[in-house]
Amino acid sequence: MMSCCSKIICNGCVYSNDIRIYQEKLVSACPFCRHLEPESEDEVEKNIMKRVESNDPVAMVQMSLRRYEAGDYDSAFEYVNKAAEFGDAGGHYELSIFYFEGKGVEKDVKKELYHLEQAAIGGHPLARYNLGANEKNNGRMGRAIKHWIIAAKLGCNDSLDALKVCFRGGLVTKEDFAAALR
Repeated sequence: MMSCCSKIICNGCVYSNDIRIYQEKLVSACPFCRHLEPESEDEVEKNIMKRVESNDPVAMVQMSLRRYEAGDYDSAFEYVNKAAEFGDAGGHYELSIFYFEGKGVEKDVKKELYHLEQAAIGGHPLARYNLGANEKNNGRMGRAIKHWIIAAKLGCNDSLDALKVCFRGGLVTKEDFAAALR
């Protein structure tokens, strides 16, 4: 994620931008907003905080992950909770992890599943995969397979692996497996 504009830039766009910068002898800048690249970690932190202050949920999730890695679970929870309040799928997914692990909050399976569902509805592939895993653990393979097919179509490799196992076991039809590959 770019700290200046909170955009996730694909490798192809980064590569294309690097070529443009080299050929035109430009200063290195963000491919999306053309903001100069930060020179220090402090500058990255300031850029993210600036985006957080403007209520950017993606930046809030990013700040939450930084705080989580630093061991400040309470602060991390606050940032990700606010991102989820704005309806960010990534925020809901990260909240589900907080409730699953019980770091910074008490473990709560109902809240974990609620936030997984919200993230899956928002199009988060790993949330959809985890919902499928939960359904499998509760003995509902039909529902698990449906979740995994959706997640595989969203690009989740873990779901594709789960579907391969189900296909080999005869639980997934050839048509459903082929549809997941598209």
